[in-house]
Amino acid sequence: MRSRPLVALSTVAVSAFLLAGCTGSGTEAAPTPSSSATVDLCAAGAESGAATEAVTVDGEVGEESTATFEAPLEIEDLQSTVLTEGSGEAAEAGDLVTYALSAYSAETGELLGSFGYGENTVLPQQISADNPLGQLLGCAAPGTRVVGAFPATADAPGEVYVVDMLEIVPNAAWGEPQDPAEGLPAVELAEDGAPTVTLPDGDAPTEFEKATLKKGDGEVVEAGDGVMVQYHGVSWDTGEVFDESWGKTPFTFSTGGGVVQGFSDAVIGETVGSQVIAVLPPDVAYGEGEINDSDLTGQTLVFVIDILGTQPAA
Repeated sequence: MRSRPLVALSTVAVSAFLLAGCTGSGTEAAPTPSSSATVDLCAAGAESGAATEAVTVDGEVGEESTATFEAPLEIEDLQSTVLTEGSGEAAEAGDLVTYALSAYSAETGELLGSFGYGENTVLPQQISADNPLGQLLGCAAPGTRVVGAFPATADAPGEVYVVDMLEIVPNAAWGEPQDPAEGLPAVELAEDGAPTVTLPDGDAPTEFEKATLKKGDGEVVEAGDGVMVQYHGVSWDTGEVFDESWGKTPFTFSTGGGVVQGFSDAVIGETVGSQVIAVLPPDVAYGEGEINDSDLTGQTLVFVIDILGTQPAA
């Protein structure tokens, strides 16, 4: 069964998406991608139809559009018509993409809202065959614009969308490598970008420390922003990896809360595309107390964090 419109997943639920996988006290990776991530996106894209072909759209790709059509627009099934073909590498199921859209009521033709344009950016989203983005865009390349139409259901009215696919986002930091910081753990990267941390000899730092390992060219993360990251966490006390997002899906959270203070401090002021390493003593991690095999209380933590996207606070 086809998913409901993007607005249902965006203007209402984007805040929930930002906090997906968060706990009240720390970080937790988002769920493992579904099997749909292996499905051919080209086959998943909806077909063009009379409803979408009746919509006229003015405006350039990447800029907020104006759609006009004779309302009410009769929509019998999910439809998608390509208005502008993008160029470059096409998206594959499981890719992270950035996008923007404008949504219209099929009943009245009025603009319901738009996002993703200018400074009103949203976090990247994984594109797949079972979400609206994949069903409307299929295996599109960056720069593609489509007009999509969802029929009314018992729970939602019919709606029309103009969707621009902006970029395919790398799954790891892409910034310029920086000189390693003296005294901090060493980091080696696998071919897919997954890090391995080697702790130095000596006692753990007693103050919060961080350093930029790669300097990205994207937006600056501000306090309160939503952020999408890959992360790798190691306990300085045990030398063991206690958690990571690698092999799952990137983690999203708000720097306004929902994670330990040091995790937010590690990304605030950094740019999208950057990789940072941060050492969190207990006072900005899980506090002081007894240490056991399942409790990080009292431990000094090391995080390697790749910043993949940011979304301004509402």
